[in-house]
Amino acid sequence: TGSVAWANIKPATQAEIRRLLKSEKALGTPKCRVRNIEEASYWPDCIRSLAWRYAYTFPWHYQTEPVCKAYDPKANCANGNCVTGQIERSRKVLADKSLPNAVRLEAFIFLVHFTGDLHMPLHSGDNYDLGGNQVKALYGDAPVWNLHGLWDGQQAERSISSANPPLVRRYSAEERAALAGGTWADWGRESHELARRVYTRAFGFDPCGAKAPEKIVWSNDMIEEFIPDAQKRISQAGLRLADMLDEALVG
Repeated sequence: TGSVAWANIKPATQAEIRRLLKSEKALGTPKCRVRNIEEASYWPDCIRSLAWRYAYTFPWHYQTEPVCKAYDPKANCANGNCVTGQIERSRKVLADKSLPNAVRLEAFIFLVHFTGDLHMPLHSGDNYDLGGNQVKALYGDAPVWNLHGLWDGQQAERSISSANPPLVRRYSAEERAALAGGTWADWGRESHELARRVYTRAFGFDPCGAKAPEKIVWSNDMIEEFIPDAQKRISQAGLRLADMLDEALVG
């Protein structure tokens, strides 16, 4: 997501980001470096090892609503403690030139990461199972894992490596018009709808009104089936992030 955004933001936006990155030391996280947009995209996960400082940020990564309920963009977000709330907050902080560079840098980092999180379906939709983290899963000879991890891991990796043309590239105006746009509420709803499809395929039946299986198998055929969906979500996230960065940093 970060790499797609970097390839599609304005040169002036890139220059502003490089300027903010010079404040990295002020973050006080030498084991979690932020020297480029790719490292920024990982930083909010890296700081999980610093729970004593950053545990309050952990609920910001998701906003799950059961897939059998209608999506409510305002649910499960008390005081902005959810992924959509933090995208909006981070966007505003990043755009505020009166704030210290280190504060704006942290906002940039969160904006990059959370835009990616919101486009991952299991950060918006679940089946009362912590976004699939409690669904034991197998993929080939891999040890027992969980549905969330499989989507974050093998599904994402195959989708990125098999893309032709590559996902990280300069997109045309026509592509951007088709993939970008919308609001954070739209993006969350898209992920929630995709999550229901993921659960239906994983369980082999509609999850609504039926007991979830104790374990699922995420097969190679299922990987192939969801590659177009995953590729689209990554491209959308990157292009939407690019638009927010351009607007916040250069207007």
